[in-house]
Amino acid sequence: MSKRGKKYRESLEKVDRDQLYSPREALELVKETSYASFDATVDLHLRLGVDPRHSDQQVRGSVLLPQGLGKEVRVLVFVAGEGEKIAKEAGADYVASDDEWIKKIQDGWTDFDVAIAVPEMMGKAGRLGRVLGPRGLMPNPKAGTVVPEEDLPRVIQEAKAGRVEYRLDKTSNLHMPIGKASFSVEKLLDNFTAVMDAIKKSRPPAAKGVYLRKITLASTMGPGVKVDPAQAQALESEF
Repeated sequence: MSKRGKKYRESLEKVDRDQLYSPREALELVKETSYASFDATVDLHLRLGVDPRHSDQQVRGSVLLPQGLGKEVRVLVFVAGEGEKIAKEAGADYVASDDEWIKKIQDGWTDFDVAIAVPEMMGKAGRLGRVLGPRGLMPNPKAGTVVPEEDLPRVIQEAKAGRVEYRLDKTSNLHMPIGKASFSVEKLLDNFTAVMDAIKKSRPPAAKGVYLRKITLASTMGPGVKVDPAQAQALESEF
């Protein structure tokens, strides 16, 4: 196991590994312990009390972060015909309308952050599962990224504003960004609260026992800070 660098060790000394912090205290610590030379991303990690092996215990969805992500979001839209104009006018960075685009992506091009599709294009987009799936870029109705043509402007604008998707992995964990280390604690707390609201609403009816088991916040390269699940659940979003 490789040794951690000096800056990481110094940051880790500021965190009590046995303490469960309030969301506000945790975010203050995450900002304080962020030592990257760039504007680090603040990530939220959750361990849920569900069994991902069962289809009735999946947790998946999306949430619009009220304070955004703090970065430019590049959007690709799978649409053809009149929808191309709609997507471009709504701010789409790329419009994949033909087989040439499909081949480009099959060959490994994925310079975008969000992919959206109209139902009529899912036949072509579906051929890209092996490329887009592992990167979390595959359009999906459950994540709100497969929509009718008339909904494209709204969905594109929401993606640009900071809509993030979440999906349970094979180890019952969820991971998602909630902003940048340069954000104020208030902004990060707004985004954190919005995510927690969405996760609580996504609880599967089949889930039994404790739903939110572990919550950790961390900046890119920084140490993890544990959050008290009870205090996190008590937060209520104003958005």
